[in-house]
Amino acid sequence: MSLLKKLAGQTALYGLSSMVGRAINFLLVPVYTSLLLPAEYGIVTELYTYAAFLNILYLFGMETTYFRFANKEGADELHIFNHVNTQVLFGSGLISLLIVFFAPNIAAYLNVGNSVNRIDDYIYYIWYIVLILFTDAALAIAFARLRLQNKAFWFASVKLMNIFLTVLFNVILLWGIPTLLDSTYTSAGVKKSILTWYDPNDLVSYIFISNLLANLLQLPFLLKVFKGFAFVWDSYLYKPMLVYALPLMVMGLTGMINEMLDRLILRELLPANFYPGRDKLHALGVYGACYKLSMFMTLSVQAFRYAAEPFFFSRAADKNSPQLFADIMKWFVLACLLIFLGVSLNIDLFKHFLGNEKYWEGLGVVPVLLLANLFLGMYYNLAVWFKLTDQTYWGLYISFFGASITIAGNIIFIPILGYMGAAWVTLACYFSVTAASYLLGHKYYPIPYPIVKILCWIGTASLLVYLSHYFRTASVLHNALIFNGAIVIWLAWILLLENPNIRTKAS
Repeated sequence: MSLLKKLAGQTALYGLSSMVGRAINFLLVPVYTSLLLPAEYGIVTELYTYAAFLNILYLFGMETTYFRFANKEGADELHIFNHVNTQVLFGSGLISLLIVFFAPNIAAYLNVGNSVNRIDDYIYYIWYIVLILFTDAALAIAFARLRLQNKAFWFASVKLMNIFLTVLFNVILLWGIPTLLDSTYTSAGVKKSILTWYDPNDLVSYIFISNLLANLLQLPFLLKVFKGFAFVWDSYLYKPMLVYALPLMVMGLTGMINEMLDRLILRELLPANFYPGRDKLHALGVYGACYKLSMFMTLSVQAFRYAAEPFFFSRAADKNSPQLFADIMKWFVLACLLIFLGVSLNIDLFKHFLGNEKYWEGLGVVPVLLLANLFLGMYYNLAVWFKLTDQTYWGLYISFFGASITIAGNIIFIPILGYMGAAWVTLACYFSVTAASYLLGHKYYPIPYPIVKILCWIGTASLLVYLSHYFRTASVLHNALIFNGAIVIWLAWILLLENPNIRTKAS
């Protein structure tokens, strides 16, 4: 249990940056949705979706590769750190230059179908995205080094600072300066000097600029992590690292297809006038905003993943590790199910985070996406078997399997069900890859996961969410009392069944 407590403690610290910090960042959603029309928010959603794909190329699977090679017996951690950083900086710099060179062509493609010509705006947006991606990549291995050294507090502090700065710059640029410009107490001279650089009609730009400024201000707090860094190129390391990292990068790309493809192709696949009176960018903006409500699950999974990945590698040689990994999975699922129930059953409250009622039409996707991301978290747990056995090609096969479901499913169901179809396909994909990883892992690296118990928990929680639609009333207070009471009863039932096991382990 002490190891579980250690992992839980580190997860809590990583969660401080990814969960609590992003929860603060999530408060920007009502700002965006109140200041931007759904079509404008659709642009933000689309470009950040492309950025998510590019981030995989920029890092080339080098974070996990760094963990693996730095943990090998006799490894020179500083040399590994320098070599990996050199590869990342060189590769990300080259990709950035290519994107900037082709920015006008990319902007023309993205502008197709827009009601107004925004090509010049798109060029600037692309430049901002490139700079954000490059700064992310340049600092990624430094953050990985903090994780390797178990410096979770330092990691969390810098990440949390980044989130606060992002929020601060957004508030200043999107709300503070426009308020100043509208103020009757501001002199005309001050207004004129501000207007020379500020464009109140292009708030989308300031969302990207806020992100970039916050990224740049992380560097001074990570300089100590770079102590001893020098550009090196070790030909003996390059090939084995490439062999290990390439499947991880492709896995990352196919995983991003599973996670993000729906938002990339929604505009392309939606039939004309599928949502009467609304254009396709409007639908993308609604889907992207409602997707944010599933981020409570996504961020919890990410916080766990930050702590668990180096933890799994460090415990790989322990003969008791299979049972430990099984216990971790069980309690992880229970924690995620509480998030699933808490958000889904209290959707009447959470919907107010979306500052404009125009976005509420897409709330039906939220429970489906929460459950989908729960299965994604289970997959990350299960993936330990092919990472610890250096059989990362199995992860590649599973990712391709999931991507095929995502691509085919979206092509079939988006034209029929719209963004609701995209949400159901996401759930089908993550459930399928989780099942495939479990079956393969049971054969090649057996871990005694309590799979029947876990599926029972998931099934009963899903049933509660389904039944809630038949008992929901117009009273928010009534719904909160009934549904949260149901969550307490459900949790008490599980803990009561688990109690004999807990007493046995304690003795």
